[in-house]
Amino acid sequence: MQFFGGSSLTSVAPESSPAPAAPPGTGTGSNAQVIYVFNRNGVCLLYREWHRPLRTLARNQDQKLMFGLLFSLRSFTAKIDPTSTEHANLGAPLLPGQGCSFHSFKTNTYKLNYMESPSGIKLILLTHPRTGDQRDALKHIYSLYVEYVVKNPLYAPGSPIKCDLFNKHLDQYVKTLI
Repeated sequence: MQFFGGSSLTSVAPESSPAPAAPPGTGTGSNAQVIYVFNRNGVCLLYREWHRPLRTLARNQDQKLMFGLLFSLRSFTAKIDPTSTEHANLGAPLLPGQGCSFHSFKTNTYKLNYMESPSGIKLILLTHPRTGDQRDALKHIYSLYVEYVVKNPLYAPGSPIKCDLFNKHLDQYVKTLI
């Protein structure tokens, strides 16, 4: 199964419509390692690697583990939310924006940056552990997704992203991340 690469779907965005303005960045892009984009049902719409030194799992297993981790962390943060009087059962589904949320966590080898859109699209960007807050970067990547994927009349919602213009602008933007 191929998630990106050669594509029969191309963006139909008008030539006069430029890419959304990127937040400032000054680096070489070597901090971004991997991006995942999941829909609300846990289907991986995009998996892209830039600097992943070692692959230990098959891509499908890797995606299932990542979505499971996100589901568990989101459930856990909602369960221990000190501001909520209603604590749902651990593992109970939550609506986007409901409950306490997390934006990132860091290990000694990587930092996981996370954003969930109101429509349930989940963006995960793995970066170097010393990379700063990537919320603006994830918002920009989401704006690229809306501009080149969602607005593309040839794209079927819920299917893997195979839009060449999106991939091109995503790669260009990732190169600017510090």
